[in-house]
Amino acid sequence: MVTKCIEEGPKNIILDLSAIDFVDSSGLGVLVQMAKKAQSADCTFQIVSNARVNQTVKLVRLEQFLALQPSLEQALQNVVSSSQN
Repeated sequence: MVTKCIEEGPKNIILDLSAIDFVDSSGLGVLVQMAKKAQSADCTFQIVSNARVNQTVKLVRLEQFLALQPSLEQALQNVVSSSQN
């Protein structure tokens, strides 16, 4: 469903994972695939995360690539800021 949004939907997508307790390698793989697809579609793709997910993502050094945000409010602010530029 997220892939369809990236291909056909809005140019700004926020995926809220703040309530997720665990992300394994399969989940990280899916997130990387979505981020790559968003890049190729010229779509902004941000992930709202929590400390546990952040720890896993940082362990594999993907925090910059996956555009992790500390809160939904911050992600929304990024969307507003990018649309004003």
